[in-house]
Amino acid sequence: MAENDSLQQFLAIAVDAAKQAGEIIRKGFYQTKHVEYKGQVDLVTETDKACEDLIFNYLKQHFPNHKFIGEETTAAYGVTELTDEPTWIVDPLDGTTNFVHGFPFVCVSIGLTIGKVPTVGVVYNPIMDELFTGIHGKGAFLNGTPIKVSSQSELVKSLLVTGAGTKRDKSTVDAISNRINSLLFKVRSFRMSGSCALDLCGIACGRVDLHYLLGFGGPWDVAGGAVIVKEAGGVVFDPSGNDFDIMSERVAASNPLLKDAFIEALRQSK
Repeated sequence: MAENDSLQQFLAIAVDAAKQAGEIIRKGFYQTKHVEYKGQVDLVTETDKACEDLIFNYLKQHFPNHKFIGEETTAAYGVTELTDEPTWIVDPLDGTTNFVHGFPFVCVSIGLTIGKVPTVGVVYNPIMDELFTGIHGKGAFLNGTPIKVSSQSELVKSLLVTGAGTKRDKSTVDAISNRINSLLFKVRSFRMSGSCALDLCGIACGRVDLHYLLGFGGPWDVAGGAVIVKEAGGVVFDPSGNDFDIMSERVAASNPLLKDAFIEALRQSK
């Protein structure tokens, strides 16, 4: 693990990059978007690409020896293997569909892994001007104020946030619908915000109690948020109950009090 001074520097540079990209998102949010399709419902705009270029160029200036994984470059050139080297994992605009529709749940997500462990996290929503940050062992913050996960201990009183993914084949949609139908009998209610990174930050600051997502885009969706959840006292794990794997495209998160009951509810919802 890097020295604390280095981690603070990594965070400061990542925050600068996120805020610069946030300006591009904020300006583009109120303008006509030029949309391309990566899949049936998976969108990308020139804003996604401009933000990724800005963030990577900025980080590479400061950390030329680090490795980099980004959503748009990976989509274009194939999945990049995660190594033990310091690696910046970036979603330049999480919530692109929200961005296209003018729905204000959009963010920049920047995570740094060291030894494959999420170590520094920055998630910035420029429309709502909310900056979530976390450093391994140093706590989590929203706009500089410490945050903690909820203290809810009853599943039936919990708010769950999930997503519908980007696949629209019948078997996938049926599986998603059946799982939600099952879980609705066990929780208070559920939400779909359209941003995995912001969903994780919602867990971290106690706005929501439970989160799971299966088959999302890649490690860029969770690299920043996973640090922030853990530093806020939460737990991040595979929906099966196994250990979280940042490369698996499967994630669940909650406060520690709800974890076991949530895992059991997810198992029963298959």
